[in-house]
Amino acid sequence: MTRRFLSLSCLALLVSLSPLLGQEKSGDPIRVGMIGLDTSHALAFTKILHDPANQYDVRVVAAVPQSSADIESSVTRIDGYVETLSKDFGVKMYDSIEAMLPDVDVVMVESVDGRPHLEQARPSIEAGIPTYVDKPAAASLEDVIALFDLAKKHGTPIWSASNLRFHSGVVAAATADVGDVAAVLSFGPASLEEHHLDLAWYGIHPTEALFTVIGTGCQSVTRTHTDGTDVVTGLWEGGKIGTLIGTRASKTVYGVKVFGSKAVIDEKAAGAYPEMMAEMVKFFHTKKPPVSADTTIEIFAFMAAADESKRRGGAPVTLAEMIEKARAGSKK
Repeated sequence: MTRRFLSLSCLALLVSLSPLLGQEKSGDPIRVGMIGLDTSHALAFTKILHDPANQYDVRVVAAVPQSSADIESSVTRIDGYVETLSKDFGVKMYDSIEAMLPDVDVVMVESVDGRPHLEQARPSIEAGIPTYVDKPAAASLEDVIALFDLAKKHGTPIWSASNLRFHSGVVAAATADVGDVAAVLSFGPASLEEHHLDLAWYGIHPTEALFTVIGTGCQSVTRTHTDGTDVVTGLWEGGKIGTLIGTRASKTVYGVKVFGSKAVIDEKAAGAYPEMMAEMVKFFHTKKPPVSADTTIEIFAFMAAADESKRRGGAPVTLAEMIEKARAGSKK
């Protein structure tokens, strides 16, 4: 009886301690490794994570500086960011991603250029290390599909998002009780970069705000394009209309408008780095991405369909067509 009692007591003790056994060592912060550093996000995110006022148990401890020679903003800014991260935050610089990975718990891909993201994220994905890929997740729909297919193959949690998704105005528009939603309008700057889908470079912000509010389920897209403005209209399941206005010739401002059966509401939008970092820290702890792979793939299919509609003179293009072509291309 005594032996049985002791065995049960030990079992009960192990059960009570089990939630603690899977945590990082007490007092040890989660170690972040960054890849890229040629975007202001690398510095802004590090400042938030290291700010004592936020009480985050997360620190950026390592980085691999990489830049893109054919993007001016990349090559002209990286040296300053590397210097600040090294001197002010003690971030150790590594010559390769593979050399950095043993010294980190999670990875943030922070290159401003979406083209190298798939290959930059590949080592951490194959190693099973939770990974965040900054916007744009890639430069093309093909690479986005390949990125998430790779993560699925290795069972590695990854995600990508614009910080506008977490802005209070966008969240308010997405959660307001307006009745049945008939249409959503999202607008914001959409400067172009020749190596990316047109909307992926900067139009990713209002595009993601649109999807945050109206949800997934877009079926087809039409686009009207001028040098200064794009108007992209999507047809959603159930007859909902989602419209994106991407601006290059007007004042820079973000916003969303929701047309519902009970109310019509306007919300302003802007940067939301602190809100995004709060979600990032949750991800580092739970390993559960706040944005699904299917959502990000649909957003890129929307942007790819917008480019194809432009090529076809504004004709409607289905997302299914774009995804089918991209999947075929990603397997070559």
